[in-house]
Amino acid sequence: MRVALLPEVTAFLKRQHGHFIDGQPREGTGAERIEVINPSDDQPIATVATATSSDIEAAVASSLSAFNSSWRHTLPAQRAEVLYRLADLLEQHREALAQLETLQSGKLISLARNFEITTAAAFLRHYAGAATRITGETITPSIPSFGEERYTAFTRREPLGVVVGIVPWNFSIMIAVWKFASALATGCTAIIKSSEFTPLTMLRIAEIALDAGVPAGVLNVINGKGEAGSALISHQDVAKVSFTGSVPTGIAVGTQALQSRLTRFTLELGGKNAAGFLPDCPIDKIIDGIFESGFINQGQICAAAERFYVPQPLLDDVLTGIKQRLEQLQPGDPLDEQADYGPVANRAHLEKLNAAFAKARQEGDQVITGGHVLDRPGCYVAPTIIRAHSPNASLLHEETFGPVGTFIGYDTEQQLIEAMNAGPYGLSASLWTNNLSKALQLIPQINAGTLWVNMHTLLDPAVPFGGIKSSGMGREFGDEFINDYTELKSVLVRY
Repeated sequence: MRVALLPEVTAFLKRQHGHFIDGQPREGTGAERIEVINPSDDQPIATVATATSSDIEAAVASSLSAFNSSWRHTLPAQRAEVLYRLADLLEQHREALAQLETLQSGKLISLARNFEITTAAAFLRHYAGAATRITGETITPSIPSFGEERYTAFTRREPLGVVVGIVPWNFSIMIAVWKFASALATGCTAIIKSSEFTPLTMLRIAEIALDAGVPAGVLNVINGKGEAGSALISHQDVAKVSFTGSVPTGIAVGTQALQSRLTRFTLELGGKNAAGFLPDCPIDKIIDGIFESGFINQGQICAAAERFYVPQPLLDDVLTGIKQRLEQLQPGDPLDEQADYGPVANRAHLEKLNAAFAKARQEGDQVITGGHVLDRPGCYVAPTIIRAHSPNASLLHEETFGPVGTFIGYDTEQQLIEAMNAGPYGLSASLWTNNLSKALQLIPQINAGTLWVNMHTLLDPAVPFGGIKSSGMGREFGDEFINDYTELKSVLVRY
């Protein structure tokens, strides 16, 4: 049964949306607007303004003023209390936020409710706790005394200033929380630039944040396309940029930040994540692992596996089993609680996936199931399994970011390690085995920022997350993020 939209959701969609600056919604100063399209039926559900230079200047000025006048001086425990209250309010507004997220992204309503909102609240509470764990250290220097004077030293962690968070369309709430909560916990202020495909939820969260006690200007939201993000990155009053998205765009963001004025940046990028199954894995466990690794949210997870390495003697049986599993799934309206899967998030992404299917066939890969766009309204893509013709197949090296798994067999453990490490990316990977000793031997040999054993894509706020090689720079979560959102100041004292 399709979920009925809440009256507050219907009312919110009818509003004239722009930005959220200095504690209030603003329609924006320009005439250009962006249609927000429901990918389940290709129908517009709202429009948002495109930021002009005046809008961006207003947002940055508001953030800088709030940083200097109040937020950087707010006690850590007080910052924590605000974030705790915001976490509570997200849960109170869970259904409305989940419905907005489903409408704009095509995410299943159950996933929006039970994963995105719930997880976002959990991360907020983690960052709230981190606000009181920002510490320096005391140091005894070796400066020689020239009389009776003595020396001591200590370090301080001080907030950077205005932080810009550039958020992708796949998890528009959760990833935005990672960025603005990191900033607010450390005493920085934040400007979130949402994806033009999914801008609505962050506008609503900014209003909820005001109710939680976030002062005006501490959390601003700007909407627009790439030009808006670029203008924020190069602004002289922006101290840091945190970006989540594709590898090519991330490289451009980092380059621009460095060329601007050595602006700090954190990049959490994608890649071509691998899942390797060892020979001791039962077939049913492999099939469950494949589904968990690659097909949640139609594969639109930056850490999802897209490359699957299976022992050669097991490959045919694994492909048969996962084919049967995927072909039982039924597409549906993502607001229907009975739907097995919904659309991909936008028409441009659907066309990218369709082009990847054509390229795979042209190269000689074998499509086991799927490999096509569904003949129905909306942006629906069939869950797809492809058997690569060789280790050089494009689909083993080019990110699809969709419900697509590419498979190839291996014969030796060394082949597995070399294949999993092949390519320029290193965001995540997983090993699947019942042999703990073997797993511990292989863990140091896998090049990835996050390595799961007998699981994939599951994140915990206490565990740092980020990529190596071309998959990113910096870490989110844990306490590692503190270093990326603060400046280290050394103090030496003679007495």
